[in-house]
Amino acid sequence: MLSRNQNTMQIHPEQTVGELVAQDYHSAEVFNQYGIDFCCGGKKTLAMACAEKSVAFEALSQALGEALAGSGLPSENAANWPADFLAEYIVQTHHRYLRDALPFLIQYTAKIAKVHGTRHPELKIVEKQVRLLAEDLVAHLAKEEQVLFPYIKMLDTARRENDPVAPPPFGTAQNPIRMMEYEHESAGAILENLRELTQEFTPPQDACTSYRVTFAKLRELDQDLRWHIHLENNILFPKALMIEQQLQNQN
Repeated sequence: MLSRNQNTMQIHPEQTVGELVAQDYHSAEVFNQYGIDFCCGGKKTLAMACAEKSVAFEALSQALGEALAGSGLPSENAANWPADFLAEYIVQTHHRYLRDALPFLIQYTAKIAKVHGTRHPELKIVEKQVRLLAEDLVAHLAKEEQVLFPYIKMLDTARRENDPVAPPPFGTAQNPIRMMEYEHESAGAILENLRELTQEFTPPQDACTSYRVTFAKLRELDQDLRWHIHLENNILFPKALMIEQQLQNQN
């Protein structure tokens, strides 16, 4: 666990990346700077993440401590939110964002691939990757909104009202959660491919306005989706499993 001593954060190598971001979202900015995945890779310890990225733990620890020292409003910390509220927040904020952003990106990656694809052939791969990401995410969002999230909301309501919950048709929340995490990993792999193909979404010197806008939107999507996945993998899903276990123990 994090400990505060006169506003100084103590960082330990065996903490996981996801735990740290769950406790204070400001740490995500530091992990981004060091290229450390805090969403799909959130279960890795800081020591493991540093080893994979050839980052000195002392340097990462210092950067995290500086970033976290002045932060900490409770309203900024999703780990404090009830599971049903967090699920609805994800739908209204991040799912809605994706449904707005993905059609735009499909259109504009196709446009810049057609106009600039000869000089920048990687754009044709970017276009295909965006289409694949969109297809996967549309199905993924539907499964969360129609199956998993309603069950999570029912669990949280039952916990508050001390009511029993009928067993779901999928047995336990662990089963759809495992599938959602697998699909998150697939989305994370596509995001990583896009970052590599675009040099971290950096447009070339000859990029037109549409080219630059598209890359800016891709960067925004990357940031939003990584935070979105973090909220689910590292906060919402563990909350849901804990509540389900508590209710099962009461029966």
